[in-house]
Amino acid sequence: MRALRPEDPESLGGHRLLARLGSGGMGTVYLARAGDGAPVALKVIRAEYAADPAFRARFRREVRLAGGLTGHWVVPVTAADTEAAAPWLATAFVAGPSLAEAVAALGALPGRTVAVLGARLARALAEVHAAGLVHRDVKPGNILLALDGPRLIDFGIAQGAGVTALTAPDVVIGTPGYLAPEQARASAGEVAAPSDVFALGCVLAYAATGRRPFGSGDPSTVLYRTVHEEPDLDGLGALVAPELAAAIAGCLAKEPARRPLATGLRAVCEAASAGGGEGWLPPEVVRLVADRSARALDPPPRPQAAAPAVAAGDVRDRPPTRRRALVIGGSALAAVAASGAAGAALLWRRDPGGRGAAPPVPTRTIALQAALSGAHKDLGTAQERGVRLAIAAHNARAGIAFRLALTVQDDRGEAGRSASTARALLADPDVCAVIGPGTVAAARAAGPLYGAASMPFLLVSADPDEAGLSPAKVTTRSLVVTRAPSTYRVLPVTSYLTRVRDIRRTAVIVDGAADTLAQNVRRNLEDSPPNEDLGGTVTVHPVAAGQDDLGPVVAQALADAPQAVVFAGSSPARTAACARALADAGFAGARTGFEPAMRKEFLDAAGSAAEGWVFEAPYTEVQSSDSGAARAFTAAYRARYRTVPGRWAAEAYDATGLLARTLDGFGSRATVRPGEVAERIFTTRYEGMVKPLTFTKDDMHLLQLERSAFLYRARGGRFRFMGRFDQVTQDDDQPRATPSRPVTR
Repeated sequence: MRALRPEDPESLGGHRLLARLGSGGMGTVYLARAGDGAPVALKVIRAEYAADPAFRARFRREVRLAGGLTGHWVVPVTAADTEAAAPWLATAFVAGPSLAEAVAALGALPGRTVAVLGARLARALAEVHAAGLVHRDVKPGNILLALDGPRLIDFGIAQGAGVTALTAPDVVIGTPGYLAPEQARASAGEVAAPSDVFALGCVLAYAATGRRPFGSGDPSTVLYRTVHEEPDLDGLGALVAPELAAAIAGCLAKEPARRPLATGLRAVCEAASAGGGEGWLPPEVVRLVADRSARALDPPPRPQAAAPAVAAGDVRDRPPTRRRALVIGGSALAAVAASGAAGAALLWRRDPGGRGAAPPVPTRTIALQAALSGAHKDLGTAQERGVRLAIAAHNARAGIAFRLALTVQDDRGEAGRSASTARALLADPDVCAVIGPGTVAAARAAGPLYGAASMPFLLVSADPDEAGLSPAKVTTRSLVVTRAPSTYRVLPVTSYLTRVRDIRRTAVIVDGAADTLAQNVRRNLEDSPPNEDLGGTVTVHPVAAGQDDLGPVVAQALADAPQAVVFAGSSPARTAACARALADAGFAGARTGFEPAMRKEFLDAAGSAAEGWVFEAPYTEVQSSDSGAARAFTAAYRARYRTVPGRWAAEAYDATGLLARTLDGFGSRATVRPGEVAERIFTTRYEGMVKPLTFTKDDMHLLQLERSAFLYRARGGRFRFMGRFDQVTQDDDQPRATPSRPVTR
């Protein structure tokens, strides 16, 4: 909700305008007050569209169709003027966010909420279809969440059943991602009730998982997936009742005849929602509803420069007294009265000074650029979940100065999509910071764009050195690196070999197939061998990139009787080949590798030879931590996503916490510019759940790397978390070693 602009009218059709609810290409939607004091959402069409006879005819149809629908879960039309120079339509104001806003801010909704949502929207669609109509644009943005249930809005493109999907050649009517295949195909098929059922299935999948079943991105790509590919319903069965998951999958059948009727879907949803108590929305969404209601009672004032002169004694444009506010808000309270006294109490919570409801807080929007589909989907999904949990935790706190909202863009981890994704986020005026990109290729492509625009972007998982974005190599003050770079990765290995294993003789096998990593490891170990202070030595044994048989190199390395072997490589398969060669040679000393090789492929290829290998990694396994914050995060993650936290989820949670702490410095200011965030973030200290996020106070703004790396050990066919590298004091397979002297770096 934003203040009226100077060019906005004072009133329209007997409705006094109070604030702007939104604005788009077709027109503007205002919060207004009717003559009887009832709040309404008043949509005004832009003049250029009003001058188009075809568009005006469509607008007349919207008014006629919406005016004839009386179901409880559709929003009634209260007034309209289709013949005005600027035609308008007023509907009852619903004091709640759209489903799109709620999921963007808080993430996926609980299973019972999804079931209730499905039951009531299916009932609404059944009534629409019974009237011989098809909505044709069922999507999260057209569904409002009220305390007593959802409301379906915007019948602007609704038509009678059986009309074609296209109004002109190659013009698709509706929203990609929620269009049925018959609507999306270039050859216009008939649009009927099953098209709305398909869209509702997409909506319910989105509400349950937090992601679109056919992905996001370029509309033509989304339409192609809708027609030719299966929906992404991974994990849906663990988030909602099995019968509801099956029904949602049925809604997304490519052939209309295979989809359930709205009445059948309603029955399944009602059965899945039975026995869950009265309230249907989670507390976080209830707070959003209360916030919207409070804003409706106290809309932002029109700028003084635009206010007309007011004669003495004229009270029309004075700030409302408390008594007048109660009168104005009476019908707003009625809009949520179905939820009982608890809902009303939320609206009228006073501040300690007794001055009435606390002013609404601003919303700060952050973005996530991640791979939510493709080869790196697991990585992006874990980070998105971590970010959403952090946002939900922030928004649930009492007395916050601002709310956080999230917008998400899927770049598939690919360079080709990353640049266009970054441009889309930079074009969004609400975004003040970006978390991501998540892969090296995507970071390399998007980083310069964010830097040029002074948009703060936080690299959580992408290695800045490999992406060519280390602060020493780029001239941007907006790059925020929250992970240890690859040049740091040898320190945990050196620490382990020195402090835990007390190694004096180390052999390093340098894989020519991993040039950057291999040479960094070689150089660092030659400069600072394990137990250097006590005469520790290192021998180096290169292996050519095309050499598959590592036996000869391993034999050469073992000829010097090392106590430890370090494989300086990034390939899981080649690291496994080294492991097998060492096992065949009977080597039982310490064996270490590096995180890029720490994959299931290594375990499968090495077999029993993998047992005992130790790897460094720049991320934690938060579910193995015994801290209170880690336990709470793990419990919340399990409760929402029915699985343990994935790699980099906890780090994404902390990165979001760092942003929230930074934004705290701006208080409740209406707007914050990205450049301001970039300047402040490097002076912010945040004690994260995983590690402290603090930056050097020079032009480099490097992450202070203490406590930022971890050790894992291959055991029993999996990688088991050992702990933060500086806290590991004993190897599971070795007696506790007391180092002759602690390592200092």
